[in-house]
Amino acid sequence: MTQIRKPTVAGQFYPGSKAELLREVQGFLGHDAKRTRALGVIAPHAGYMYSGAVAGAVYARVEVPRKVIVLCPNHTGFGAALSIISEGSFRTPLGDVPIDHALGEALKAGFALLREDPAAQIREHAVEVQLPFLQTVRSDFSFVPITVGTGQLEVLMALGVVMAKVIAECGEPVLIVASSDMNHYEEDAETRVKDALAIEQVLSLQPQGLFRAVREHNVSMCGVGPAVAMLTAAIRLGATSAELVKYATSGDVSGDHDQVVGYAGVIVT
Repeated sequence: MTQIRKPTVAGQFYPGSKAELLREVQGFLGHDAKRTRALGVIAPHAGYMYSGAVAGAVYARVEVPRKVIVLCPNHTGFGAALSIISEGSFRTPLGDVPIDHALGEALKAGFALLREDPAAQIREHAVEVQLPFLQTVRSDFSFVPITVGTGQLEVLMALGVVMAKVIAECGEPVLIVASSDMNHYEEDAETRVKDALAIEQVLSLQPQGLFRAVREHNVSMCGVGPAVAMLTAAIRLGATSAELVKYATSGDVSGDHDQVVGYAGVIVT
């Protein structure tokens, strides 16, 4: 029997009904814009009320190919340090998204530290919230979820090298999504300063620099690991530029500027 990972934050982080979810995502995507073939993106994963506009700005600008890798942090502590699911599907109110078995197997074969472990996704939201955007832009895609629970720079970059090799051998485009929010629960002004330090390294295509900036300046960017791996892969695949398409904080929506979370939308080409 095919394993179906059912949604855990539908009706909380995003609408639980198909019609309402589609309407909301389409609103965030806005009118048709010129799309580019990106190697990777960084997109936030908070409740759509807060981060949907930033995520929508990203997905409105990129072509979604037939194959996608979605990297996310491990918020729950469940599962292996680097966990992957290579069979089954993920369900959202918009339908089921198949996992790309061949791509998942190739990634596992190339990197022994990647463990087949669905436990990491039992209560994890950071992949799930990306899928309705991807589904709305393109209905016929498959993907591989990778949950990153390690903070070792060498391991993160090694994962990026393996992803680049597998993608290069794939024979068709693969989009790498790094699911991440930025700094958490500090004053708005402080969060913007800290986030700018991290974003500067991303836009300079410096995965090591991003890792150092987050550590040295105490930027609580939950998806720094996914972002480092994505940037490493994109560079090896020929990336030459990165663009910040939108930045916001939760305070822009809530009006509470005392404790905010930052959200950055980045496209790497």
